[in-house]
Amino acid sequence: MSAQGSPYASGPPSRRGDHAPKGANSLSRTSDRFEGWFRRVLMVVLVLGLPAAAVSAGLTAYEASMRTVRAQAAERHQVTARLTTGVKNDDDWAKQPAQVRWTDTNGVVRTGTALVKPGTPKGGTVRVWVTREGTVTSPPASTLDATTSGWMVGGMAAFGVAAGSYAAWAGMRLVLDRRRYAQWDAEWDLVEPQWSARFRR
Repeated sequence: MSAQGSPYASGPPSRRGDHAPKGANSLSRTSDRFEGWFRRVLMVVLVLGLPAAAVSAGLTAYEASMRTVRAQAAERHQVTARLTTGVKNDDDWAKQPAQVRWTDTNGVVRTGTALVKPGTPKGGTVRVWVTREGTVTSPPASTLDATTSGWMVGGMAAFGVAAGSYAAWAGMRLVLDRRRYAQWDAEWDLVEPQWSARFRR
């Protein structure tokens, strides 16, 4: 028999998947395509959004901290004060509160409570930070504090973006898997009677 008279001279009959786009999986479901699309979106978010969020949040925190540094540096200054009470020298290495006295730039004698090292005798001198109003306070924030704050906030922002992306992916998978299981159950309810009937013959 010649090939010209063969029913397959023009090639075998086309199948359902022959018209699918080149490289596409004919068994791919709508949920599978949506999952692939969603995964690509999350990758774009991680690649572009994560560094952008980290840098933006870090710079914002750094600039806010630097404003605090400049404000505290303008409001606080150090003075030399004398202890009016001694501090016991015990095994505790932590600083302890003690009464101190100093004279400000206007000649006014002021008193306050400052943290000093254990064993500092009465009448000893210490350097303390005070405000313009003459209140003993903590040292002003430094540039290192502002830099550390920026890095911490930036790192937290990056972690938040990564955690949010993972949560979105996990939630999407959970929803799609539940839908797939429901579809499989519905299809099996239709197919199972036909299969079981074959064995009852």
